[in-house]
Amino acid sequence: MRDRDVRLMRALAALFCILALGFGGRASADGPSIEELAAAIVKVKAAVPGDARSAKTLGTEREGTGTLIGGDGLVVTIGYLILEADRVELVTQGGQKVPAEVVGYDYESGFGLVRAMSKLPAKPLKLGDSATVKVKDRVLAFNHAGADDARPALVVSRRTFAGYWEYMLDSAIFTAPPMMDWSGAALVTQDGKLVGVGSLIVNDPAEGESIGPGNMFVPIDELKPIMADLLTQGRPAAPPRPWLGINSEEVRGRLFVTRVQDGTPAHKAGIEKGDIILGVGGKPVSSLAEFYRALWGTGPAGVDVKLNVLQGVAPTEITVKSGDRYRWLKLNRSY
Repeated sequence: MRDRDVRLMRALAALFCILALGFGGRASADGPSIEELAAAIVKVKAAVPGDARSAKTLGTEREGTGTLIGGDGLVVTIGYLILEADRVELVTQGGQKVPAEVVGYDYESGFGLVRAMSKLPAKPLKLGDSATVKVKDRVLAFNHAGADDARPALVVSRRTFAGYWEYMLDSAIFTAPPMMDWSGAALVTQDGKLVGVGSLIVNDPAEGESIGPGNMFVPIDELKPIMADLLTQGRPAAPPRPWLGINSEEVRGRLFVTRVQDGTPAHKAGIEKGDIILGVGGKPVSSLAEFYRALWGTGPAGVDVKLNVLQGVAPTEITVKSGDRYRWLKLNRSY
């Protein structure tokens, strides 16, 4: 490890100690206590059928965190926890087990909503304004362990996040130090408002800086424009984006196909693992973000997408009739 990295990590470690002391027992001097905030945090347990599309990659028994945001028992979590689930259970801080139903799922943001089928003994958290969250802000992260595992953290970057599974956020929230139970974790400001939901642990939370691992949170502002649609029809009303059904990885300016799911549009068109994606419709792409913007700019789901691909040593153009991922997934069991 370079001397610069060692100095930076030591400085951040000292800062995190200061953060922990600064928070004390309250999110802020005049805000709710950590215990009051934690009461709105629940464990989410989901059972998924073995024939679900996501069963092989995400498993059939999933656990994570949810946050109560509505007086009617509405809970927000990260969507992959409840994706294709046919049974969901919530566990309160007091250990009460409450059945829940899936309300909605949004692939583009990654959010999922469930509703407790009986009253939860807690006050909902208010939604904050994640657009105002900036680098160096002090925040609190809660997982389903509640107050016992509440962690002070620092926002270390706000930037585009492009995932290998045809997913992108324009301004994800990255924090450090990491919380290990990150799935669905609540990111809370000092005034006690929810501004993000935990999605991943990452190795590079601070862009261009070596500080060790951290977490990526989905900004809560991504939920607000689609909330009404999720509550009424289980998914956003806007036309879905074109979906191919591939996983890809960005390596030194080249996009390698790492997985093609059987029966997906890409599989049917002849895209294979190991192919290199050179462009979309003749427009070169060299990053996941460029690839997704070009792909989603071709039109709605169902549009023909012309991929420029290197298969072996021969560049070729392959036309993929894109699909609707919502139709691919087996969602009708839950909503």
